[in-house]
Amino acid sequence: MSRIGKRPISVPQKVTVTLDGQTLVVKGPKGELSRTLPPEVEVLQEGDTLTVNRRNESRAARQRHGLCRTLVANMVEGVSQGFQRKLEIQGVGYRAQIQGRSLNLIVGYSHPVLIEPPDGVQFAVENNTNILVSGIDKEIVGNIAAQVRAVRPPEPYKGKGIRYAGEVVRRKAGKAGKK
Repeated sequence: MSRIGKRPISVPQKVTVTLDGQTLVVKGPKGELSRTLPPEVEVLQEGDTLTVNRRNESRAARQRHGLCRTLVANMVEGVSQGFQRKLEIQGVGYRAQIQGRSLNLIVGYSHPVLIEPPDGVQFAVENNTNILVSGIDKEIVGNIAAQVRAVRPPEPYKGKGIRYAGEVVRRKAGKAGKK
């Protein structure tokens, strides 16, 4: 049995979960998320806990058991608390600004880079060098943070670029001088 899949999911008081066949709808104070689960798993609601079970012992059901439990748990956590990813900008003259809803990055190119957030995702900038990507869907927040980082990934010689908060960039030695 999957160690992750057999753990129950506790539902906070402000969150409502609706099951319609294989479609799961989770509503909370921060918003609403829905997802259609594969037919190999079933979600059971008992009071304020959810459990994800396999319908059979096929290989596909065993593969999707833990995945579906984690997806449902992330939906419940997202509508109640939300998710956020922090990014840091390092480099002389590199900075970020908010223009309306979009993020304006000035990171060493001849032009500023504008990133438009999808619905449900917000940007926040602190001190021109710290970016906060927040939203209720963990997958979308992570993908948008990865898109922001991909504009100028950290380079190994001087460490300049956009990195996740706490990310360690391995540094390389530069060219050796003449002897």
